[in-house]
Amino acid sequence: MPDSFFLFAILALLLTPGPTNTLLTVGAASRGFRKSLPLLLGELCGYLTVVIPLATVAAALLDGRPTLSVALRVVAACWVLFLAIRLWLVSSKPAGEGHAKAVTVAQVFLTTMLNPKAPIIGLVIMPHGPLMDIAPALGLFSLLVAGAGTCFLLLGSFVGQAPVLSPRLVYRIAAIFLVVFSLGLVSSATGLI
Repeated sequence: MPDSFFLFAILALLLTPGPTNTLLTVGAASRGFRKSLPLLLGELCGYLTVVIPLATVAAALLDGRPTLSVALRVVAACWVLFLAIRLWLVSSKPAGEGHAKAVTVAQVFLTTMLNPKAPIIGLVIMPHGPLMDIAPALGLFSLLVAGAGTCFLLLGSFVGQAPVLSPRLVYRIAAIFLVVFSLGLVSSATGLI
């Protein structure tokens, strides 16, 4: 069974704001908590799609291949930048036009797959080995993903009900945050930081 380091490291990563958590927050702000619950499935499936192959097979195969790491970060940065532009454009539409479809399960899935947290979890924190050997750690990880994601849905639901925060402002703040995150990914991939 995973130790306390595993628990702390996973929670620290999952509770850190990033592109997936931004989408969860924006989704709940625009549609409410209940209607946004399916987004958690997109997040969990996105993480497991990356973490399982990395922890069971790829950890040994990726050693000594820094070019692949750079390429993955650049792809992730492009996706996050695309999401930022899309959120900004949605925020520019008149009230009620386009907001209900701003965040989809598929977007959360793909964003989570491209999220730099996923390879960190799969290559560094998750135990490595055959699937049956790491199944308890994957089960705990899945519960932690659901718990952390629910926190961001609750935050978004609260923000969506706050009278001083319009959906347009929430979308624009989220879009700016995603642009900054995307630039950080490109900078770290190219060694500019």
